[in-house]
Amino acid sequence: MNSCRPKTFTQVTCWLTIVVASVMSPRPALAQTAGPSELDLINPIRLLEETMESVPGLEGGLSTSINILILLTVLSLAPSILILCTCFMRIVIVLSMLRQALGTQGLPPSQIIIGLSLFLTFVIMTPTAQRMYVEGIRPYTTGVEKDYMVTWDRTKQPLRDFMFTQIEATGNWSGVYMMLNYRGIDTSDPGSLTRSDVDMLSLIPAFILCELKVAFLMGFRIYLPFLVIDMVIASLLISMGMLMLPPVLISLPFKVLLFVLVDGWQLVTGSVMTSVVQPEQIVSAASGVLTGVP
Repeated sequence: MNSCRPKTFTQVTCWLTIVVASVMSPRPALAQTAGPSELDLINPIRLLEETMESVPGLEGGLSTSINILILLTVLSLAPSILILCTCFMRIVIVLSMLRQALGTQGLPPSQIIIGLSLFLTFVIMTPTAQRMYVEGIRPYTTGVEKDYMVTWDRTKQPLRDFMFTQIEATGNWSGVYMMLNYRGIDTSDPGSLTRSDVDMLSLIPAFILCELKVAFLMGFRIYLPFLVIDMVIASLLISMGMLMLPPVLISLPFKVLLFVLVDGWQLVTGSVMTSVVQPEQIVSAASGVLTGVP
């Protein structure tokens, strides 16, 4: 009896397949009374074939296992794409530097800053996400387009336009040229280069460097008013001989009061949102020619 028990996952799968097939397979009496269409409905192999044919992109393409592997890979990379290929990085850096400039330690908490940055990113990236869905994903899911490479090119193009727009709006082409030079592409004549010459492997790091530069510049501008308040309070305490009293303890209420009176959160978030340029707001000269000085 023990020798008949399945000991491996493959044996268990085979046993289950045999049991299901034996239960769902037509009986001799049923074969004599049922027509061909009824037999096809209860045939498990036929049901599996119809299921495969009903899923767009599976017929005549990659196997189901490969499609599932590709889907899981894309889902695992989704957080990285959200953080590095959108304006999320700029927003979270600016808000984090604002909290540090206020000197409120852990207020607001990091969860609130990340959540606010995430929703602001959704608001800003909605036009780009809609273009990615309409131009790339929807034709594939509806079965209009069955080629994987065409779907990938159409889906990534709006995101590429967004990243190129941020680089062009800030003039930070040096990161693009650095990546191209490292990969052996001649950038001595920037006017001869087009956006199609910059692949995603070079564009994404250049975009990250651009966003870091812009975020730290915005954070520096936000930091200056609070730094002036700290210096004024420190000078007053020194002139009054109160050397043992921490200046931050006195300047914190004044900084919070000033920030609230000028509606600082709305000003900062509004400035960050308007600093992100949408691809429709900027027109590149010469049909996407890379302009600028390396």
